[in-house]
Amino acid sequence: MTLLITVFAAVVSTIVWYRRDDRKEYNRGFLALMFWGASLMWTVDAIFEYAELGAEYFAPAPADMINDAYLGISVVALGLIIWTVSVLIKDPKGVIKGALARGR
Repeated sequence: MTLLITVFAAVVSTIVWYRRDDRKEYNRGFLALMFWGASLMWTVDAIFEYAELGAEYFAPAPADMINDAYLGISVVALGLIIWTVSVLIKDPKGVIKGALARGR
């Protein structure tokens, strides 16, 4: 379930990155790469877990599926938080810089 959620986030973020004209402005490529990296990590994890469990890998307990879903959502949320902080630090529109200058 974690793999499925992160792959879905990676595909959606890649489509958004590709379809937008201002690709560099909001650093959407960074977001897509984070999600693809997480997807790769969960893919390797799934391969090793399948090697360990065999056919039982495809019949997880409902509690395990819920835990995996929470983990996947948490990974996506953390990726979005990291991306938001990076956009705020970059400040592409100069909003934060302008607000700080007005406050002085």
